[in-house]
Amino acid sequence: MNSAEWHARIELRGQVAGAGFLVAPRTVLTCAHVVEDGGGLTVTFTELPGSPPVPARVVAHGGWAGGSTDLGDLAVLELEREMPVAPAALAPVDAAHGPGPRKLVVYGFPAGFDEGTLAEYRVTAPQLIKREWIQLEAWHPGGQPLAPGFSGAAVALADTGEVVGMVTAAAGTRDVRNGRMMPTQVMSRYWPGLQGLVPTSDHATADRARLRALVETAARAGVNCDPVRLYTAAAGPFDPPPPEEGFDSLWSAALFVLCELDGPGAAPTVTRFADRLEALLHTPVVEPEAPDWSPILVELGHSGAGDGLVRVEVSAYSEGRRHPVDSGTVEQHRLRAYVQDRIEAAFRYLTPGADELVAFALPRDWLDWPVDRWESAPDDTTPLGCVYPLVVTDHARRKASTRHVLTRAWKRLDSLPGARMHRVECGGPEEPGRLRMRLRRADACLAGFGTAPAASRTRPHFDTSLTAPAPVIVWSRGGCGSGQEECAGADGCTGKAFLDALDACVAAVPPAELPRHILALREEADAEEDHWAHGIQLLWDDPRVFADPHAVAAGHARSPVA
Repeated sequence: MNSAEWHARIELRGQVAGAGFLVAPRTVLTCAHVVEDGGGLTVTFTELPGSPPVPARVVAHGGWAGGSTDLGDLAVLELEREMPVAPAALAPVDAAHGPGPRKLVVYGFPAGFDEGTLAEYRVTAPQLIKREWIQLEAWHPGGQPLAPGFSGAAVALADTGEVVGMVTAAAGTRDVRNGRMMPTQVMSRYWPGLQGLVPTSDHATADRARLRALVETAARAGVNCDPVRLYTAAAGPFDPPPPEEGFDSLWSAALFVLCELDGPGAAPTVTRFADRLEALLHTPVVEPEAPDWSPILVELGHSGAGDGLVRVEVSAYSEGRRHPVDSGTVEQHRLRAYVQDRIEAAFRYLTPGADELVAFALPRDWLDWPVDRWESAPDDTTPLGCVYPLVVTDHARRKASTRHVLTRAWKRLDSLPGARMHRVECGGPEEPGRLRMRLRRADACLAGFGTAPAASRTRPHFDTSLTAPAPVIVWSRGGCGSGQEECAGADGCTGKAFLDALDACVAAVPPAELPRHILALREEADAEEDHWAHGIQLLWDDPRVFADPHAVAAGHARSPVA
């Protein structure tokens, strides 16, 4: 190891507490349990004869809770001054377990060896214990055992001196000569500052370094992006899904890609993740302006006069005012013609030059009606949804409390550059309560379903999305109809294919622009027989579009959107 000067001895009030190693001019890593007391902390570099102890303080902690098997036993120390020595070189994450056993050397300070002593070890297997440690076993049965004073010592390759991990525990008995080390990739998980120091032995070395640099740039610039969406877009077919709790930062997602992925698919995922982040960094941020919608609201409801009758009310909204157009009870076989005529009449009230929007307010059991496929006029068979931006909404969301929550949600959505979708898979949906919690998060926007609302397995999740309330819900009327658990994510599942295409399609679309974007998708689907967006249904609620400050309260009460 060529008398490496970066080895460090950790002292508390002048007493040896353990070992550590220098990774930057003023930064030393050791175990959290070594500096648990923290009083009178100093660091001595024993390979610099005559060098006085250097005062230090703990600046980062892995979250260790105090038990011998608790996770996060890492502490980062900041020295009072920079050291004039070269920091330790870190080895690629897989260097400790090559094709054959590799000798590892540990430099510690057990009792009676204040100047330090060496122990020779190797890894038992590359497997991580509790995703935290790799087991060490003695290179020679009669060699120096790990003992108090070795905690926090660097575990280095004997032939190159490169560090592969840090000793965190010994076996605890003289008869068993093994211990545990925290490998560098796990240390990186607790302290992101180590990431840029850990190289890789695979062909993606340049991309891994590029990804670390991009994350640092994005963090400094305060780039607003969804780490889960970024990872999901970059992940390959055999990569693991993101953690259930998601990523709490862009760094967390990058560390997952750099440290948790393995196998032949890891390198391409690193490259794709870096490419997408780089594109995001170079995309100019444009504050979206909400379209100046002039909506026509068509309210349909059950009539108490008979099963074959539908209650209809049509209104137009223009310059903040609601203009009643017509209302009545219509036989179901005459409903489409009645609606065509009243929509045409409603155009007389719209603000000239404003964007028209046709909204159908429906009872919950009618939300899957294909109103976008109704003919636009008696002499024009073009579907309504291919002529105008068309959305549906739920009568039950007319309550003032729901309107208040939706308005607050839309104020947050105005700043989002794209629609962030939460997927509800057809065969394996999460618990409705957990879905409600995710949809009420500040960054939630759109709930995407691969099945129709009537599917028995996902119906509770659809109702939860309505009452959460999710500002936007999208589903496929022709999606997966099985709703079986074994279907979720399977090849050929129409629901999964719909959600995959939808997520890619709306990621860059501001939520306020979705009605116009879905109009374009419906036009494409109408022209292509096998288009994925056939039967797409958009439930879209922005109460501000239907605001009517000059109308009487009764006018508001009749609008399930407002």
